[in-house]
Amino acid sequence: MFEWSETQEAVRDAVRKFVEAEVKPKVDELEHGDLPPYDIIRKIYSTFGMDQMARESFKRALERKVSGEAPADRSEARGDGGAAGMTLIPIIELCHYCPGIVTAMGVSIGLTAGTVMKRGTPAQMERWGLDLLTLEKIGAWAITEPGSGSDALGGMKSSARRDGDEYILNGNKTFITNGPYADTIVFYAKLDDGSDTPVRDRQVLTFVLDRGMEGLEQSEPFRKMGLHSSPTGEIFLSDVRVGRDRLLGETEEETGGGGRESAKDNFVTERAGVAAMSLGLIEECLSLSVAYARDRELWGKPIADFQLIQLKLARMEVARLNVQNLVFRHIEMMAAGKTLTLAEASAMKLYSAQAASEVAMDAVQLFGGNGYMAEFRVEQLARDAKVFQIYAGTDEIQVTHIARDLLSRPS
Repeated sequence: MFEWSETQEAVRDAVRKFVEAEVKPKVDELEHGDLPPYDIIRKIYSTFGMDQMARESFKRALERKVSGEAPADRSEARGDGGAAGMTLIPIIELCHYCPGIVTAMGVSIGLTAGTVMKRGTPAQMERWGLDLLTLEKIGAWAITEPGSGSDALGGMKSSARRDGDEYILNGNKTFITNGPYADTIVFYAKLDDGSDTPVRDRQVLTFVLDRGMEGLEQSEPFRKMGLHSSPTGEIFLSDVRVGRDRLLGETEEETGGGGRESAKDNFVTERAGVAAMSLGLIEECLSLSVAYARDRELWGKPIADFQLIQLKLARMEVARLNVQNLVFRHIEMMAAGKTLTLAEASAMKLYSAQAASEVAMDAVQLFGGNGYMAEFRVEQLARDAKVFQIYAGTDEIQVTHIARDLLSRPS
């Protein structure tokens, strides 16, 4: 695919009108932390029927799980990009104004609900899955810890100790999107079975927790450089007692509650999503910069007439085309029933995140002193873009995954 289909363009235009009417006027409130994003996200879902689609998708997934059928073949989305394109279009459009909303939405639905739906038993899917998919409940995906950073699995110290038929959970998670407001939390912890196995090598288990459980504390939102519309915080667990019914899959086997493969699957989803977010931000920076270059005059002529300004605009357009092509490739793969490898997702994320950050900073420079002022908007987009190079794995981690894949191939 080299361009959006007519159907996709119609959906894009409808989403764009909604964003301009419902999100754009609230950007200042979202930026100042006065307005959590969740009611806006719910309105997106209800306006475009996404809540009803989620209910239908949930029903099919539950029926497959109960009957023992394999998960739905991605080839069901064949055609012009099908479901994959429709999923990414709102992400791109929202990132013209408010990338943080996408982060909050993606973590609640894509990561939290997605993990429950992939790894949970039918009873667990019914208990938590539908409410998360329809945004009746807000979800958080808790894996990162203060001392682990990019070494999320190896450096994890949160523990799950068996106590009869139950587990006692302890640990501290940080940089948790939706953490302050989450109703449901997918929590990763190392199994403490009393053996001499080094902590790094211990089995990772996945649990589902609910707000208000005894021993569970959720912090106030952090103050951050950017992405202010995405609440971020810490989660503290002190002797939280849970039954096996909260262990995803109700088994310690990797196919059930095992956390390592679950986390890796989600890393691929996250990294592909960052490319779509980058595309939306790049499109907006380019649009704002072209308009400004035409209107702003120096020495009696528009700054668009100066070659250094033209160079900046040209570089932005090259980045836009490259990132758009990566997004289109991802849509085509999904429509063909194929998934990105971790290395492919890392390469897609690495380039897109760097391109978004560079384009946003070029936009600030093109605007000059005005670019440093909040009212001209490129200042916010530049702050928001930087996190693309940090979350879902830093640039350095992406390089490592790409290189390891290359070096593992037969010579």
